[in-house]
Amino acid sequence: MKPLIRKALTVAALATATAACTSAPSGTPAKLDLSKNVRLVSYSSCDDMLAGLREHAADNVGPWGFGGPIMPYMAREDTAAVPQAKTADAPDHSTTNVHEAGVDEPDLVKTDGNRVITVTDGTLRVIDTATKKVTATLKLTEKGQPVYQPANLLVSGDRALVLFEGGNIMYKTFAPVGDTRYVLVDLSGEPKVLGTIKPKGGQFIDARMVGSTVRLVTRSQPDITFPTPKDNATDDERTKQNQDVVRRAPLDAWLPKVEITDASGAVRKDAVKCERVSHPADYTGTSLLTVHTIDLAQGITAAGTDPISLAADGDTVYGTPNSLYVASNPRWWGRIVEPMAVDDSSTSAPAAEPTPTEPSVTATAPEATATLTATPEPSTPKAPPEETEVHRFDITQPGAPSYVASGKVPGRLLNQYSLSEFDGNLRIATTQSQDQKNSSSAVYVLKSDSMAKIGEVGGLGEGERIYSVRFIGPVGYCVTFKQMDPLYTLDLRDPAAPKVTGELKITGYSAYLHPAGDGRLIGIGQEASDKGRPLGTQVSLFDVSDPAGPKRLSQMFQKESGSGAEWDPHAFLYWPKTGLAVIPLSTYSEQQQQDGAVALKIDDSGISKLGMITHPVHKQDGYSYQPGIQRSMVIGDSVWTVSYDGVQVNDINNLATQAWIPLH
Repeated sequence: MKPLIRKALTVAALATATAACTSAPSGTPAKLDLSKNVRLVSYSSCDDMLAGLREHAADNVGPWGFGGPIMPYMAREDTAAVPQAKTADAPDHSTTNVHEAGVDEPDLVKTDGNRVITVTDGTLRVIDTATKKVTATLKLTEKGQPVYQPANLLVSGDRALVLFEGGNIMYKTFAPVGDTRYVLVDLSGEPKVLGTIKPKGGQFIDARMVGSTVRLVTRSQPDITFPTPKDNATDDERTKQNQDVVRRAPLDAWLPKVEITDASGAVRKDAVKCERVSHPADYTGTSLLTVHTIDLAQGITAAGTDPISLAADGDTVYGTPNSLYVASNPRWWGRIVEPMAVDDSSTSAPAAEPTPTEPSVTATAPEATATLTATPEPSTPKAPPEETEVHRFDITQPGAPSYVASGKVPGRLLNQYSLSEFDGNLRIATTQSQDQKNSSSAVYVLKSDSMAKIGEVGGLGEGERIYSVRFIGPVGYCVTFKQMDPLYTLDLRDPAAPKVTGELKITGYSAYLHPAGDGRLIGIGQEASDKGRPLGTQVSLFDVSDPAGPKRLSQMFQKESGSGAEWDPHAFLYWPKTGLAVIPLSTYSEQQQQDGAVALKIDDSGISKLGMITHPVHKQDGYSYQPGIQRSMVIGDSVWTVSYDGVQVNDINNLATQAWIPLH
């Protein structure tokens, strides 16, 4: 058997080690074993693969199978929308707000300046930006599939890849929302389907596109049907019964499968070969990650998607022009994850708060504190260490990515912005918590070629957790929150000795950080009361020109409101050419709720409000609502905003409505 991945490559780990752990009482995380290395190796044979998967999966199966009795809350996180270089006759326009320049990310709308492309209710629509009319549609909903299935897009030239996300795969007893499938569409004339790829039983995790080449990451669970437990059976009895089933399961239950349909309708099925499956030193055996590769310019070739798989868990994807990283938070896998709850035992509020009718701009904000609690996690067969495992792949060559190295760090990631590759190193920010009160965050630096740890700085936000991270070149910014919002500035110029250079304590928190030119940083999040109760959306402009003394120059605060940009960076638009920023905004009170997007002017000295953009009220069968705006774009001299109901075009200077384009 010829291994695809170097079989004996071993790397020094970050902080580090293997996921192998000693048992700990009462479900507390086991201590990281720092004496071992992290590695990713191929199996020696199909028999070796089956034995390993059975053994590890049996150790991790519980009375309810691979997971708990309740469907988990799966939060999606999970940048810079810079002017796009003009193509022939294309107006200046913004692009998807992505993490790394040159690496596109899937989003619900794409534009090349001449066209706006989006998918709603299973139908792809192409809008001509000159006439502001829908010029082409293509129904992509398959028989038996729900029209509301989520879909995102990646576009390269006249090729679009539509990504339909499948439902939750963790529990066989719950019907999925729909199958995961990737549909390649030709946009050169009347849109037509060139091919469809279905990872059978797989769930879409994320994708990245460099040039015209897309790498898609899916996760699959073993196709094992667990028996109905006997009445009054104990958890131990159920677990043993499930372990017996796992130990008899065939290899085919684990091997990821794919079904490819070409333009003629011909279908071919395939499964990932044993020699293309690798594994880290320790793994749960409860899921496999598969990386599919598609060059949109070439379409679906005889090689299919050239898949490779890892016997590993993963929920975070980060990409650069040269690397693809897949990271896992094993402690969360198969558990119930609930959003952090705010202790609002006190109803006291700041002495003075802005009125809820209009966003206000101030230079300072009232003091606030917060107490956060987390929903307890249920017991599981094992309590693995609280750690993050990261695998790096080289994507500089055509075809399947090649494995480079793996590393492991204590704590867990917030999202992909917790990862950043710069100057041959990978920076990772994590939070580690022994319980709800004792937590701390740190930034680790690893050599990207070996994933060996070379430096770290810890002690960030004692008793708090990370709410946002942003690395910009050799500088890092980290926001933690519990009672106050410390914004830490980090000097990462010496990767062996990273250090905190400054700290700014302010009220509320920033959930997303965005660069705004030399010495300026934009933060989007929530203001908070003196007991930590969120009060409404706030946008802050920070002066970070002095690393030792970061300052907040200005703040917009909208009482009783929330913004999708707090958890989805794709919803944030920043147009450096004019300083325009647009974010979705929902304001609510006992009387009413208003949805729209607030347009701001952010310059070197502060934030000013330009106005609100709202979409027409939807009225049907005596019921009415105002559509929530999901995305914003700049095309030429107009701001284009997208909601479920339609696309609106507003003048970039005075926000006057120029056109309304319904999507139904």
